[in-house]
Parts: sequence; structure tokens; C-alpha cells
Amino acid sequence: MAKSVTVGSRVFKTQSSALEHFKKILHSYQDNDRVNDGSHHTDLVDLIDRYDPILEAVGEPLKGNGQIAHFERRLNTGTGWSSSGFWVVRNDGSETDFSYIDAVKGKPKGISQDFYNACREAVALDLIQAKKKAFKDYGDSQGRVVCELTGKLVTIDEAHLDHAWPFFSHMVSGFRAARGWSSDVPTGIISEPADGQMKSVFIDQIVADAFRSFHHAQAVMRILSKEANLQTASAARKPKVARPVKVS
Repeated sequence: MAKSVTVGSRVFKTQSSALEHFKKILHSYQDNDRVNDGSHHTDLVDLIDRYDPILEAVGEPLKGNGQIAHFERRLNTGTGWSSSGFWVVRNDGSETDFSYIDAVKGKPKGISQDFYNACREAVALDLIQAKKKAFKDYGDSQGRVVCELTGKLVTIDEAHLDHAWPFFSHMVSGFRAARGWSSDVPTGIISEPADGQMKSVFIDQIVADAFRSFHHAQAVMRILSKEANLQTASAARKPKVARPVKVS
């Protein structure tokens, strides 16, 4: 039986329906808009009131030391990615981003997710460069490359660079195991939670470079259409890659 989710005075029959509700609120606004609907503001305050006790246990409450003045929708960006999300603006002028998905699920990211994100950030620029090189090396006269799963010709904007094998999560687990960090990660390795920090990063550049080397030595990459990457790529196990993409 699906578990209900209570946010303030609202009771959602399922977690999915709660997620859909807050997704609709987010999509009611454009980037840089202030949340000006009173019911939307109340729902978001109630969501944070529900989530903050969980975050306090890991030292990163969204309310901080002040109260909430208002919410905004902003475009969050990083190396090779962008997504729109909510920001909390507090009465004291401080502000931070937050994920309505994490808040509804009631689960802070935790050290394993933070470490995974730091690994992603460590290789993000290399992957962008590898994707560009693949389109230069394999592209047709119109700059399109064949999707390894569908055979469809795709442009660079229509494509994803996919970890064919090993999966990225496997490499992260293997790297942690190789350094004796399977159970825990020592302090001072990845950045601590902070306002406006959308992705964790390695504080220690030596560790970041070590993961880059670990990743590049193993990664078998391929070009997929975005649709194939989202729908079917995870079903393939150790696939043959006709046009392997080298990361360096």
C-alpha cells in the first residue's frame, strides 16, 4: 500500500502525488520569478517545516538562523548541467537552494550521495571535452553521430555521453573501496554543506585527480540519443561499443 505524505494541512495519498503538486508549483513560475501566490508560499513553508528537523540532524537546516521571507525559482548551473529549482530567501538576507524532491522524500543527500556528486564534478569538464571530441572524430558531414543503441543520427545537443561499462556508480564504489572508505569517508575530503552549494566537490585536489585517473583508466563511453539513454541504456550489460569515446 502506498504511504501517504502529510505537508502542513495537506495530506497526499502517495509520495508521487506530493511530488507532482510541488512540481506544478515550480512550473507555475519562470526563472528569477518570486513565488507570489500565497497558497504556494504556505505550501513551501510547510514543506520546509516538515523537512528541517531531518536536516538539523546533519547540520544544514533550510531556515538557518532566521525565518523565511520568500521563495524564488532560479536556474541552477554547474559544469555541463543546468536545472531550475526553488531558493529560500531568509529575513536576514541569506539564501540557499533546496530540492523539493528531497524535501518530499524526507531524505537528505548524505555522505554517499555527496561523495558521488564530488566524483561527478571531478570528471565533468573531461566528459564535456570527450563528447566534443567524439562528435569531431565520428561526426558525419552535418556533425551528427550514430546513437549506439538506436542507430539514429543525433546532434551533440540531442546526445548524451553514456558510461557503457562500468557504470559510474560502480566506479565510485570501487574507488572508495580501493582507498578503504567503503564504510565512511574521512573528514576534509569533500566540501561541507553550505548555503547555495548545489554540488559537493573534493576539497583535496589530490583525491580529485586520483579519481579522475581511476575513472579514465576504466571508463568505456558511448554516444546515445537522450531518449535511448533515459529509456533503455540501463538494461544493457557490458555492451559492445562501435564508436568508443576516450576520456583523457
